Amino acid sequence: MAPPASKRPYRGVFPVAPTIFDDTGALDLDGQRRCIDFMIDAGSHGICILANFSEQFSLADDERERVMGAVLDHVAGRVPVIVTTTHFGTQVCAERSRRAEAAGASLVMIMPPYHGATVRVPEHAIAEFFSDVSAAISIPIMIQDAPVAGTPLSAELLAHIARQTANVRYFKLEVPPVANKLAALIALGSELIEGPWDGEEGITLVADLEAGATGTMTGGGYPDGIRAIYDAFAAGRHGEAAAAYARWLPLINYENRQCGFATAKILMKEGGVIRSDKVRLPVQPVQPRQRAGLLNIARTLDPLVLRWAR
Repeated sequence: MAPPASKRPYRGVFPVAPTIFDDTGALDLDGQRRCIDFMIDAGSHGICILANFSEQFSLADDERERVMGAVLDHVAGRVPVIVTTTHFGTQVCAERSRRAEAAGASLVMIMPPYHGATVRVPEHAIAEFFSDVSAAISIPIMIQDAPVAGTPLSAELLAHIARQTANVRYFKLEVPPVANKLAALIALGSELIEGPWDGEEGITLVADLEAGATGTMTGGGYPDGIRAIYDAFAAGRHGEAAAAYARWLPLINYENRQCGFATAKILMKEGGVIRSDKVRLPVQPVQPRQRAGLLNIARTLDPLVLRWAR
């Protein structure tokens, strides 16, 4: 399934690419390139790198640069690439974003500034943070409203930031109830909301599409399955989209509730895309019972990942 050429507004299925390690935990950039080739062949309209589902919190700064350079060079414009540049510090986030743009990123994705369980900043400082980062670049910013940040981002605040910040045009909403928040944001921001998207592995994808989502950022293991849902809905075949969602939901749920960011790696290793499904310590490997459960469900769906390298 070849993805169409994409330009703004960016829409569709933009999965997160896992960061590929070898069995020692070192970066495997050859495996990373194979991962990217598979994701494009599986129908990804675009790809996001260095996100939470990429274990970005386990990477040193120089490793981030190596992954970003390897992926952007290898993609070579085949699909848009979103680079996550989240950092608490305004200057650090701005510099990361500048480097991403210079390397060829189409967008950057950023969470609001936070640290640990207790360090947060007030709403006016969140707005200033995004304004300052926006001033440093010319590509769009996607605000990631993720549970891990623990920072309430109301639809009203997000619309306000869009009104005052030229490059903030995309929003990945993951804090429930996502559909209601998407609808409210679209109503408040109108044409400024260029990309209302969801995430969370697509666990509420159909409801979010019904609310007006134009993109989704899921795990990277089965873009072909997510495309089956998204494409049918986008073509107005809502019953077909609902049926596809029902078919793929057990796998989506298993990723969301059981195997998390290890899911894509397990599927890719099983299908011969990559050599190792290693996650970095102190994250613990998925239990054999969970791995078997994931693969049992996946085999009933015949995703491309299990036969791409065969």
